[in-house]
Amino acid sequence: MSLPQRIVVEITEMPHLKNPSLICGFPGSGYVGKLAIDHMIDELKAVPFANMFSSSFPPQVLIQPDGTTDLMKNTFYYYKGTTNDLVLLSGDAQPVTPESEYEMAEEIAKICEKLGVKTIYTLAAYITGAFSKTPKVYGTSTIPKIVNEFQNYGISVMNSGSITGMNGLIIGVGKRKGITGICLLGETSGYVVDAKASKIVLETLVKMTNLKLDLTGITKKAQDTEHLVKTIEEQMGQRAGGDSLPMPQHDKKLGYIS
Repeated sequence: MSLPQRIVVEITEMPHLKNPSLICGFPGSGYVGKLAIDHMIDELKAVPFANMFSSSFPPQVLIQPDGTTDLMKNTFYYYKGTTNDLVLLSGDAQPVTPESEYEMAEEIAKICEKLGVKTIYTLAAYITGAFSKTPKVYGTSTIPKIVNEFQNYGISVMNSGSITGMNGLIIGVGKRKGITGICLLGETSGYVVDAKASKIVLETLVKMTNLKLDLTGITKKAQDTEHLVKTIEEQMGQRAGGDSLPMPQHDKKLGYIS
């Protein structure tokens, strides 16, 4: 007999925000969204105001920098800007069952309604199975007008495939509640923690939102990713007798986040 799945939301304060947008980042392929959102939280000095716990998270605790342990959770932060405010959601994990993913997406949407959020951005990975020197940003939205504007920001439109996990569900559930949804996906091989893809996603987000954000830290991490990829390619080339060894290719039409 399985135990019922539970989601617990602990709110320390409910901030009063003006025209807030929600930006989400979860761990997934390449940690593209997770690296991006955590960089935003650090640079903006965003303030935590709620935690979301789930019995469907992996059964483990995380070791904190000070040596203590804590349950896996999703944490909400807020940032008060000059004209528009932001809600930032950083996840330690994604739920492991479809039912719990839908339930969590609904809980996130409820918080959005309470805060007056009109637009949700999710930051994710577009997996290609190959290393790219100049990764692209792919995008989709629940609003056709926004899709038509992607070209102004150098975003390649996704016109097939699917987005699995929370990054897709949140904007899908939000759409049913009248909340505009946008997913930005950084092109990544899916084989390494890819700060390079995170950086290009953040650069695109900054253009779309007119947000002032220092990208120095994520740029350094992106350079580390480039060095790692170069080392991997050199090692693969040596194993292939000096010829470059191609990485396995996935169908690019099946862009997704796992």
